[in-house]
Amino acid sequence: MAIFLLASNRFWNQLTRRHSSRSRPWKLPPARSALACRVGHSPIATEAVERIAALYTIEKEIRGRSPDERRQVRNARARPLLESMRTWMESSLSKLSRKSDTTAAIHYALARWDAFVRYCDDGRIEIDNSAAERALRAIALGRKNYLFAGSDRGGERAATFYSLIGTAKLNGIDPEAYLRYVLEHIADHPITRIEELLPWNIVTSVPTASEPAA
Repeated sequence: MAIFLLASNRFWNQLTRRHSSRSRPWKLPPARSALACRVGHSPIATEAVERIAALYTIEKEIRGRSPDERRQVRNARARPLLESMRTWMESSLSKLSRKSDTTAAIHYALARWDAFVRYCDDGRIEIDNSAAERALRAIALGRKNYLFAGSDRGGERAATFYSLIGTAKLNGIDPEAYLRYVLEHIADHPITRIEELLPWNIVTSVPTASEPAA
């Protein structure tokens, strides 16, 4: 998965580095006119963005479905687009300077093609790392404050709390209510069954993120 993300990040950044300083890998605005504006007047870069946008259209349609159904739809609809994109990339190299950023991006992608199409084989895998970025946004915004954890052990404890809070959010649990529940029960809970206090095991015992805590 890490290789897939690295490949997609490099490919998208190379394609758009001269056209938009705020571009993000595999993240596209919805309007095709906006896509064209982002990549300026480069026909190859514009077509690349359009092709990637088509993959995202499929992802939007299957969001929330079961992993097996997502895998089936991706193989039926996204994989042909990906194979067409690969052929198009290979043919586009003859039209580009060997030293251009776009050429470097295409070579990078082709060398890691298996990683690019990996998400078609597993419905649990997302097409990009947006969810991970959102989960880490709070940490990135406050990282200067976290220099004062006090010690390595303090940093490890902070990481544990961030992991628990993030996991609670992913399970739809209000983080404050979850931590309150754990602190109220952990003293009397058998240490050999501590995993019973993990967020997904007590999801029915605490308020959801949309419900007020009692």
